[in-house]
Amino acid sequence: MKHLRTALCDLLGCRYPIVQTAMGWVSGPELVAASGNAGGFGFLAGATIPPQDIENEILQVRQLTDAPFGVNFHMYQPNAQQVVDLVIKHGVRAVSYSRSPGADMIRQLRDNGVVCMPTVGLPKHAIKAIELGATALTVQGGEGGGHTGSVPTSLLIPQVIDAVAGQVPIAAAGGFRDGRGLVAALAWGADGIAMGTRFLMTRESAPPEVTKQRYVQCTDPAKIIVSKAVDGLPQRMINNETLKRLERAGPLRKLCIAVASAFRYRHTSGASMLQMLRSGWAMSKSGDMSLAQSIMSANAPMIIQRSMIEGQPEVGLLPSGQVAGVINELRSCADVIQDIVSEAGERLRFLSGIEHDGDCS
Repeated sequence: MKHLRTALCDLLGCRYPIVQTAMGWVSGPELVAASGNAGGFGFLAGATIPPQDIENEILQVRQLTDAPFGVNFHMYQPNAQQVVDLVIKHGVRAVSYSRSPGADMIRQLRDNGVVCMPTVGLPKHAIKAIELGATALTVQGGEGGGHTGSVPTSLLIPQVIDAVAGQVPIAAAGGFRDGRGLVAALAWGADGIAMGTRFLMTRESAPPEVTKQRYVQCTDPAKIIVSKAVDGLPQRMINNETLKRLERAGPLRKLCIAVASAFRYRHTSGASMLQMLRSGWAMSKSGDMSLAQSIMSANAPMIIQRSMIEGQPEVGLLPSGQVAGVINELRSCADVIQDIVSEAGERLRFLSGIEHDGDCS
C-alpha cells in the first residue's frame, strides 16, 4: 500500500505510522536504522547506553540510515542533560520517555524542533503530559511489555483519544503485531501503532540468538505474566526461572539482589554510587515509588542485561508483551513492516466496500 499516511507520519517524518519503541539492551543502531529504512520510526534506547558511548551510537544510526529517528531517556539518569544536548546537536527528530523531564528540559527540546513523545498508561497521565509540553504520545495498554498498567489496549486507547481531543498525534501500543492491529488502532482514533516485542523478535534486534529463541519458544500468551517482584510496580515478563525466584524472595533477599546489581550497573552506566543513590532518592521523592522500590527499579537493567547482552535468558529477566506468545519466527524489520502495511491495506479496502446507509435501526 503506497499511501498510509497520518498526522504521526507528518510529525515524525516517517513513511508509515509504525513506531519501534526503545527497549533497553535491544534497540541499538542496527534495529533503529532497519526500522527507519523500512518506513517506520525507530527509537534508540539511550537510557541503557554508557554515557561515553551515546554520541557514538547516534552517529552509528546516522551512518546506517538517512531516515529520521529518536532517542529514549529518563529524567533520573545522571546524564539526562547530556542526552538532551546530543539530541539537539545531531538533529535527532524525537525523544521518548516514561517519566517526564522538567519543564525547562522539555522547553529546550521543543525550542530546537525536537518532538517530545512520552509513554503514558492512563487518560490523566496523557493530559498531564500534554500540559508539560508533549507533542505526541505513545499510549500503552496492559498487554504491553515491561512496566505496564491494568487497562486493556482496546479500552484505553479510545479513553485517551476522547480525553485529549486531538491535541497531539497518538501511537497505540500494547499487543500489536500486524495490519489488522494497525487498522483497529486507526479505527479507535489513534494515528498509528508503536511496537516493542514485535521488533525485539526481528533479526536486527540486539539480543543474542539464544535469548530471542526463548521468546519464540514462548507459545502461550498466558505465560507472559504481570509481576511486582522486581520493584513493586507491575511489569509484564516471560515467567522464567529468575522471575520465579524473585517471586519467592523476601524483602532482604531482594535488597541483596539490588545491591549486587547496583555494583554491576555502576560500571556499565558510568554513574557513581552517590549518583545512583541520588537518582533513587529523586525517584522516590516524585511519589511514584518508595526508596527501596526505586533502588530495585534503577538496578533492574542489570538483571535484564544478563538476558539481552550476555545471552543467559535463564538467569536474566525477559520483559515482553503478551504478543510474543503468538509470534513464532524471527523476521527482518523490512518484512515485518511491509506485511503490516500490506495487510492494513487489504483490511481498509474490505471495510471501505461494506455497504451501509447510515441507519442501523
